[in-house]
Amino acid sequence: MIRCLVVDDEPLALDILTDYIEKIPFLQLVAATTSAFEALAIAQKDEVDLIFLDVQMPELTGIQFLKIINGRCNVILTTAYSQYALDGYELDVTDYLLKPIAFDRFYKSVLKVQNMAQGNVTVTNTKAAGNSLNTYIFVKIEHRIQKIYLDDILYIEGLKDYISIFTRSERIITLQHLKKMEESLPAGRFIRVHKSYIVAIDKIESIERSRIQIADKIIPIGDTYRDGFFKIIEDKNI
Repeated sequence: MIRCLVVDDEPLALDILTDYIEKIPFLQLVAATTSAFEALAIAQKDEVDLIFLDVQMPELTGIQFLKIINGRCNVILTTAYSQYALDGYELDVTDYLLKPIAFDRFYKSVLKVQNMAQGNVTVTNTKAAGNSLNTYIFVKIEHRIQKIYLDDILYIEGLKDYISIFTRSERIITLQHLKKMEESLPAGRFIRVHKSYIVAIDKIESIERSRIQIADKIIPIGDTYRDGFFKIIEDKNI
């Protein structure tokens, strides 16, 4: 169950999102408020998993709110102004919903959160995940944000406080933990195989004992991840 908090200074927007949340079995509404400060107090008590956050509010803007909670939980921005999308991605929001919010777009967004939450233990069907999730991610690189298409990713290597994303044509380095990246990727397409590696399942060329080959790279399969990895491979009839 994903515990939700809705914060928006417009009562009508609160009512719409509250109604949407009540229609989805895996969502639970913890609170809905027009006060950013009340929402902040709730978020800082670790009582919620997901916040639907308006950007333009009189007491505290959504961007300021994001900076204060600093990644404490998943956040989906809700606003009528598309220019705030880039700010949101820079602060690692899960998604961005443009008002007026249609239910199908809302459902697609929360399904992404559910898949992220289950990423450690459940791998969804690849085709289903491909239909319900984005085809790209944004990563921050120094003073810019770069779009990376999921189809281009071969594997990801974690190195202390940063990760290297290896694509068909380049290596992209970003300050982020591997765990955070794992949670943002669709589980049906990517899998953690080692404490330092995530691989794109469809880019695997061969598997020999405890080693995976992708392009010219040999990637070890860690003991902790071995059973889960081979079960997924068997399920895909590789």
